[in-house]
Amino acid sequence: MKTEQSEWRTSTKKNTRHLGYWAAAWVVSMAVASFGHIYFWKDNTVLTILFIAINTAIGVGMILMNRKYNNNLDEMQRKVSMDAMAVALGVGIVGGLSYSLLDQANVIAFHADISHLVMLIGLTYIIAIFVGTNRYK
Repeated sequence: MKTEQSEWRTSTKKNTRHLGYWAAAWVVSMAVASFGHIYFWKDNTVLTILFIAINTAIGVGMILMNRKYNNNLDEMQRKVSMDAMAVALGVGIVGGLSYSLLDQANVIAFHADISHLVMLIGLTYIIAIFVGTNRYK
């Protein structure tokens, strides 16, 4: 008979795997929605809107799976995750708005693109998870 700890680990692995599937599906659907109208269907607004809606629906599924994943974590893992999300949100808002202001004031020679902000938030979250996990070892 499985112990409670063993069942929790199995559930955590399953949720981690499912979150990975949702994230991968979202990335693929984002690529199709972003580049489909350029490479696959020229000027077909209906298909573009359809794939953006599909991407949005998959994104909502990924958010819900992320919530389920976080709810299954133990207290320490949940704290590390919440702290990392707080730092990533703060860096995203403060850094993103500062970046936008630099672009508006023509201080930077290039256009402030949302993809730069997404990468900044992602890297911040990964680093904060790593730092938080090592802090509690």
